[in-house]
Amino acid sequence: MDRIENLIYSLCEKVLEGKTISKESALELLNIPNQYVPFLVYCAQKIKENFFPEREIEFCSIINAKSGACTEDCKFCAQSGFYKTPINIYGLVPKEEILEGAERSMEFGANRYCVVLAGKKASSQEIELIAEAVRDISENENLTVNACVSAGTLDKDQLETLKQAGVKRVNHNLETSENFFPKIVSTHRWKERYQTIVNIKEVGLSTCCGGIFGLGESNEDRVDLAITYRELEVDSIPLNFLMPIEGTPLEGVEKIPPLTALKIIAMFRFTNPTAELRLCGGREQTLGDFHGMAVLMVNALMVGGYLTRAGRDVKKDYRLLEDLSLRRKEKLLR
Repeated sequence: MDRIENLIYSLCEKVLEGKTISKESALELLNIPNQYVPFLVYCAQKIKENFFPEREIEFCSIINAKSGACTEDCKFCAQSGFYKTPINIYGLVPKEEILEGAERSMEFGANRYCVVLAGKKASSQEIELIAEAVRDISENENLTVNACVSAGTLDKDQLETLKQAGVKRVNHNLETSENFFPKIVSTHRWKERYQTIVNIKEVGLSTCCGGIFGLGESNEDRVDLAITYRELEVDSIPLNFLMPIEGTPLEGVEKIPPLTALKIIAMFRFTNPTAELRLCGGREQTLGDFHGMAVLMVNALMVGGYLTRAGRDVKKDYRLLEDLSLRRKEKLLR
């Protein structure tokens, strides 16, 4: 074994022993030469299978339940009211449409279904409507999905309302490191988002918190985000790769190379070994022919499309799981 292989292997053994790796070690993983990526993926897969031995991949799905006209200026987002982008703009959809979305998610094979609202913070009226829809989903024996919610910087009262309705998990992404965040968003602070995650945990809900990569952040920023989620003991981490949107300030940004994306996924597995890693937006465009290697390191795939972009044909995901000797997770999590 040469020095780089020994580094990767020793860090893998450390994680398998239940120990944490340092920020400096995580950064070393991102800086390894590309020829070592297959070995890195192999070790990340070992870590995953140690903590998640069932060899299952969960499918999750979302509904864009309120779209566009957002008051925030996130430079990557098609739904910001600051930019002219080719999307539909509408208020919160009726409850019936949310229920129909749950049915569609089941058709894809998803057992998690997230109701997502554009905007900094959902109103109390919007929270009540979502809670009503979630209650109907939870009580309907034919809707065998777990409903999650992503509705901005919610306070504890709003989170309690969702919890009482049957919500068990709330999504709220930090998106990037505290250091890089001001370069991407100026209308709210990173610490506001961080506090919402604390609120989610304090009311006893499961946390789903991820990031977007390829915004122009450094490897240090990527590691800082991973370490933050480790310190917060986040349950689920969606990994997104920028899909540049026409009309946004980042429309001309080049996508990150697939081998870089694999290093990022592996680093998150090494730093957050017990968290569910989810491959979400931009996975097909960024990973290309390396998609299968990525799936070996994660727990879940988002299927059926993203907020403002179509997704990968779910039949391809089924075939990929078969090729990798993995199976779709079918058990309902209620």
